[in-house]
Amino acid sequence: MFNFSFSSENQDLFARRCVWVNGPVIVGAGPSGLAVGACLKEQGVPFVILERADCIASLWQNRTYDRLKLHLPKQFCQLPKFPFPDHYPEYPDKKQFVRYLESYAKNFDLKPQFNECVMSAKFDEACKVWRVKTTAAAAGGEEVEYICQWLVVATGENAERVVPEIDGLKDFDGEVIHACDYKSGEKFRGRKVLVVGCGNSGMEVSLDLCNHDAKPAMVCRSSVHVLPREIMGKSTFELAVLMMKWIPLWLVDKILLVLAWIILGNIEKYGLKQPKTGPLELKNTQGKTPVLDIGALEKIRSGKVQVVPGIKNFSAGTVELVTGERLEIDSVVLATGYRSNVPYWLQESEFFSKNGYPNAPFPNGWKGKSGLYAVGFTRRGLSGASADAVKIAQDISKVYKEDLKQKKQKVPTHRRCISTF
Repeated sequence: MFNFSFSSENQDLFARRCVWVNGPVIVGAGPSGLAVGACLKEQGVPFVILERADCIASLWQNRTYDRLKLHLPKQFCQLPKFPFPDHYPEYPDKKQFVRYLESYAKNFDLKPQFNECVMSAKFDEACKVWRVKTTAAAAGGEEVEYICQWLVVATGENAERVVPEIDGLKDFDGEVIHACDYKSGEKFRGRKVLVVGCGNSGMEVSLDLCNHDAKPAMVCRSSVHVLPREIMGKSTFELAVLMMKWIPLWLVDKILLVLAWIILGNIEKYGLKQPKTGPLELKNTQGKTPVLDIGALEKIRSGKVQVVPGIKNFSAGTVELVTGERLEIDSVVLATGYRSNVPYWLQESEFFSKNGYPNAPFPNGWKGKSGLYAVGFTRRGLSGASADAVKIAQDISKVYKEDLKQKKQKVPTHRRCISTF
């Protein structure tokens, strides 16, 4: 008679399904993940895209307000090898952009595996493979372990909402939502709404509330650059890109600020404090995007949007500001941004920092060690993600094709080496 005993690790192995991926695993089916997938398809490299939501681009489909449009012209937002349709406007809206992404996925036959949430990913030094553990939303929460040579992190800069801790907010008896749950100002008609945050989301939510006859007050605790979306009929971003080909960034910043002052006037008299660092330098060094005004500033000038300083605390139906002034409010919208969720699941500390961004600055933050890659973390929007997607696919393809050419496929070796961590 033989007695068999299994360790908890072995039992864990048999409790879940293991899948060998003969190519990279891409975590995230947003624009960045789709771009990498499309580029790999062109190179003939197999891959798997894992997505925790039930659709592609879930941020755009499920967590954005109805009036949202691209802030930059479409030519700066298109993904590799597939331009926007000619009939699209220069600034496509939310529905048009989602349709574009759906067409992109269909064109390259991209089929993400939805409702699979990555719980952990770790490089197995003994077997020289990545082990990616997921939990499926369906099938009773089935656990799967994907084993691969390459891992592409495409979860992006906006994976999780940021909800600040504000004294007394739990005591406030009105509705409190994050901007990712805000759809339209229609439900706030006639209400006094406090918008916390003065970035692009805070400005657009305030504008939308005005357009639906609500009464917004916008908290501007820190400084912010506000630029016109267009200068003399040309995109401000496009103009900046053009100037940076010929003159240094610091001078481009100065020119943009002078033009903004001519067009928009002195915004500080409305309570909007400007940073001392220029808008482009601030974006490159701290990731803070300047506000591209599409009408909110006019509402601020007219008094329809009240700009207020930082918050001291909340109570049942009021908010006390740092100046001691109290405002009666009915609802709160937290336009307080998003953050990366990479530190919660990726067990790696050399390539990614604690804030969930690659340690190496642009343009070197796309490739780590041991087959680890990152896309969508450049703080340069979709154009930055597209450029990195092309580089990642070319880099992986080179190794993949060399392996095929030498007929030294590693699949049998890896399969004998399967273990848990």
